[in-house]
Amino acid sequence: MTKTVGDVMKTIGIFNDSFPPIMDGVSLATQNYAYWLNQKKQPVCVITPKSPNYSDNEPYPIYRYTSIPILGRSPYRIGLPEIDPAFQMAIENISFGLVHAHCPFSSGRLALNIARKQKVPFVATFHSKYRDDFEHSVHNKFIAKLMTDGIIRFFEKADEVWIPQASVEETIREYGFKGKVEVVDNGNDFATNLPVAPIKMAARKKLGIADNELMFLFVGQHIWEKNTRLIVETLGEIKDLPFKMFFIGTGYAKAELQELVDKLDLSSKVSFVGVITERDTLKEYYAAADLFLFPSIYDNAPLVVREAGAMQTPSVLVKGSSSAENIVDYYNGFLIEESSRAFAEKLRELFKSPEKIREAGINASQSIARSWESIAEEVLDRYRKLIERKWKR
Repeated sequence: MTKTVGDVMKTIGIFNDSFPPIMDGVSLATQNYAYWLNQKKQPVCVITPKSPNYSDNEPYPIYRYTSIPILGRSPYRIGLPEIDPAFQMAIENISFGLVHAHCPFSSGRLALNIARKQKVPFVATFHSKYRDDFEHSVHNKFIAKLMTDGIIRFFEKADEVWIPQASVEETIREYGFKGKVEVVDNGNDFATNLPVAPIKMAARKKLGIADNELMFLFVGQHIWEKNTRLIVETLGEIKDLPFKMFFIGTGYAKAELQELVDKLDLSSKVSFVGVITERDTLKEYYAAADLFLFPSIYDNAPLVVREAGAMQTPSVLVKGSSSAENIVDYYNGFLIEESSRAFAEKLRELFKSPEKIREAGINASQSIARSWESIAEEVLDRYRKLIERKWKR
């Protein structure tokens, strides 16, 4: 099959090192890119490391390669495509029209090599604060900087570099990238035009949330970088109030977080649910919650804030963080200083003002919850234009 100007004919390759059963924001973005491109009849495939004891059941092809676990960062894995001959043979038989890397590691390097070999456009999306991850892993800022420099060299080889929201440009510039970046939003598969109030009421009943209780929610990796300790410490300061808190996800800090919950005598109020891969179940938790607590200053454009907003659940975020871009205090969310005292004061205030929470939730659903289907239309148009430019050259 040949490429034609104005249409994407060959397969689009979506590359990322995390994909279900690993659930994080980038994994979810990768999944939705592939799903909605496939829905729009665009040939697409996903290339990602193998996950043990997991079988794919998607309507598009998924090619997995050999991987090993990353110590201390379960469930994440290091991909080793170069030692997987069966995978290499399968990939060599695919004729790509464009490749899109959502991370700069094993799958990203593979995407770059394929783009060079097949002479097709190479798109790379800058999602994460990689230097923070490196500093946590190697405990040496000099080595972390060298590793970050390598990441920037990777992005410099892309035909286009995308970022999920404007504030992420500050991070990539800080790391030393001098090229052009394109803002391409992430979408939200919970965005709906249907009434949300009945969904919220049913979800609260199912989870056993009393009328006089506030329900708080956190969804994401249970790691210190996301300020999860601050959440628990803040809850310790308001434990006289009637509330329920649910943590969804997993991560290296989960056990210590549970110990802190026990130490602060919060066990009757705080539950650790674990990983939820079923989207309808996760949607119920978002809908049941009054407030989504996400004080992370680590994240770039977190999908979870938009998912909560789609269910009319406003977020509490740290003022000035990348996570808080597009959030106006008391309009479509709530902003705090990065301290347990400020956090606790805000929650106490909102406990007395449920109408402010409801109004912010409605505004969040209208202002930050864009559907993945509309994002896919934009993405496909960008792909077509990039292929056309490459084809002309």
